[in-house]
Amino acid sequence: MEFKDIIYTEDNGVATITINRPQVYNAFTSNTCEELIQAFSLAGYNKDVGVVVLTGTGDKAFCTGSDQSGGRHKGRGVVGLPIEELQSIIRDIPKPVIARVNGYAIGGGNVLVTLCDLAIASETAQLGQVGPKVGSVDPGFGTALLARLAGDKRAREIWYLCRRYSAQQALDWGLVNAVVPADQLDAEVKKWCDEILQMSPTAIALAKRSFNMDNENIRGIGAFAMQALAMYYDTEESKEGGNAFREKRKPEFRKYVK
Repeated sequence: MEFKDIIYTEDNGVATITINRPQVYNAFTSNTCEELIQAFSLAGYNKDVGVVVLTGTGDKAFCTGSDQSGGRHKGRGVVGLPIEELQSIIRDIPKPVIARVNGYAIGGGNVLVTLCDLAIASETAQLGQVGPKVGSVDPGFGTALLARLAGDKRAREIWYLCRRYSAQQALDWGLVNAVVPADQLDAEVKKWCDEILQMSPTAIALAKRSFNMDNENIRGIGAFAMQALAMYYDTEESKEGGNAFREKRKPEFRKYVK
């Protein structure tokens, strides 16, 4: 299968999906999401694959969320890109998904780390949210599932203040499973993959599905909230965030609040 925005490889039971847009810190477009969905489907239901690794090209960024450079997305999905499908398939495939966090995991990239079953980060990684700075939010897994991981107060801090957090702080808060020096990241990811591949695939699949059942209602929350988000994106307040980002200035949201 030919991909433009990602790289897909399989090796000894491990499928690696790499967002390959380093020129924009591995931010995703509608097409990127479509390709990620295809890749996760390919890996998730291939019996030769036991674990999936998600990462980004280079050492600067894992993923920095939605690419804001071209304005509003015009692809499939309620908000112009099939982000709900992408989030769902990461949860739905019966294989563990490991986030190899090699750099910035910001905005939608931070949500992807939240959604992955496990996360291993380089010491140089930084995690955090940016949505309210650019007139956006991820009102589903990005908020509610994050609160399950970090606790309600910390999740609100992440979203309300849009700060960046070090890999070590992310580890302390339960956002990642391990932090290692950058030159040891691949070896550590391989170690975790090798251990998983020794386990019963069916038992792992049952465990993953049972973990997901406990918070499956978040999918419904997200679907409902995405409809509201689509309407919010049509407001001048939301548009101000994207315009300010592209014009490299501070947004003036409050002048649009009636």
